[in-house]
Amino acid sequence: MDTPGTQVVNRLRTDFGSLRLGALVHRRIMAPGALAAASLMLVIPASAASNTAGAPGIGDPYYPAYGNGGYDVSHYDLRLKYQPATDELEGTTTLLAKTTQDLSRFNLDFLLDVSEVRVNGAKASFATSGEHELEITPKKPLAKGTDVTVVVRYRGVPSSKEAYGFNAWLRTPDGGVAAGEPEGAWWWFPSNDHPRDKATFDVSVQVPNGTQFISNGTLQSTSSRAGWTRYNWRSNKPQATYLATFAAGKFDVTTGTSESGIPVINAYSKELGDTAGAARASIERTGEVADWLAEHFGPYPYNALGGYVPNTPGVGYALETQTRPFYSPRQFASGSNVSVVVHELAHQWYGDDVSVKDWKDIWINEGFARYAQWLWSEHEGEGTAQEIADYVYASRAADDPFWTVKPGDPGPENQFHIAVYDRGALTLQALRNEIGDEAFFAILKGWPQKFAHGNASVADFQRYAEEVSGKPLAALFDTWLFQPSKPAAPAAREASIARSSVAPAQPKSWKKIAATNGVHDHGAERGKHHEDEHAHEHGE
Repeated sequence: MDTPGTQVVNRLRTDFGSLRLGALVHRRIMAPGALAAASLMLVIPASAASNTAGAPGIGDPYYPAYGNGGYDVSHYDLRLKYQPATDELEGTTTLLAKTTQDLSRFNLDFLLDVSEVRVNGAKASFATSGEHELEITPKKPLAKGTDVTVVVRYRGVPSSKEAYGFNAWLRTPDGGVAAGEPEGAWWWFPSNDHPRDKATFDVSVQVPNGTQFISNGTLQSTSSRAGWTRYNWRSNKPQATYLATFAAGKFDVTTGTSESGIPVINAYSKELGDTAGAARASIERTGEVADWLAEHFGPYPYNALGGYVPNTPGVGYALETQTRPFYSPRQFASGSNVSVVVHELAHQWYGDDVSVKDWKDIWINEGFARYAQWLWSEHEGEGTAQEIADYVYASRAADDPFWTVKPGDPGPENQFHIAVYDRGALTLQALRNEIGDEAFFAILKGWPQKFAHGNASVADFQRYAEEVSGKPLAALFDTWLFQPSKPAAPAAREASIARSSVAPAQPKSWKKIAATNGVHDHGAERGKHHEDEHAHEHGE
């Protein structure tokens, strides 16, 4: 979330006027006990051990019930109709998948009300289980390696559905928004909801005339009939399900092209009020920022760019939805905020192109997106990455709980703690000082290419950094990522961090960077989760 890939290029239409288009994250903290209880509910009984049902979870240690086993999705086709006045969503999702084992039954992650499921054309039986599982039993068992087409027809009101005591759907005065991490898909399409199973997407949504629909990728076409307009969006590079976004509302849309030639679509709610100018002053720099990031991270991995700001005044987070990040109006309450744009766009490489293997690998996303903000500060002449690193290290005492969080494996309760960001970026500066700029920036560019459109872990990154630099780095990573304590002065001096005994001055950019600490402060709609998470995000 928070902040922080192309076949044939589809050129975007620019006559948005005729189309009536006026174009850090949804993080959830769940107590490990609740997760364990949820996973126990879904355990297959021993009596069914001989059966070949797909597992109800993909195997993530933080979220045992998320994702599913037994198949791999290659494409999602969503054809939906949405009524903003009632928040009713209906339609059909088609999944193209291949089985990875013999299957008598398999699960999808989903919450809305299903009326029919077909598997390879034949009606399948289905039932719900656990908090968010749709269990599907095809008419005939599926052999390993079989190509499968699954069609699910459904309808429902997303804002009325809860799982684990929360609702991730964002209801707005003029529509609805889906932008959540580590989950969000359950409220609008059935899926294998884990970053390990990426797929391409076609998202077609019909809304009443006067309402626009924004999603990921390129706008392929629009068509109007009988008071409704259908928008057809395409993501032609693998995309994690949590990075798929739904935004229906009344938007003003701007279009353009980055200097490097990537089409840009940005969308702004017509009801942003006083924040409208600051939001545009920030997000209209998307092309510039993406081109600058490409100098550090390598070629931009997708064929579309942009961002959108819906009418969600009660939400404080931003999310790196693929190609078109979601920003809340609160990101711009105090003025322009290009730093948050840098963070979310950095995630297009670190988090979207290369995604976590498990959610415990979140440092691969957040430490790097934060470090991109430090590099932007350097670019803007407002403090070097070294100066910011020195300040972060020196400004928190050894007994600050900040240092007890291990960015390399923070635990589900601290997955989006500020330490994953700031201590995570500090680790990168320590690495940079250890191996030198040439190797360091070669790693920053090489990593997204080596694991393009795939998944990787913190251990994978350490191995890759050792391979590129030719240096053993286990001790460095252990000290900065995995020890629940502040690295001692000798270790800091060895990493060229805070070498002076004089307290470093606060870098000029620090307030701008700190202003984005809430990009993943996303708990307001989840009741009791909000206060705890707010405190985590702000290091309280």
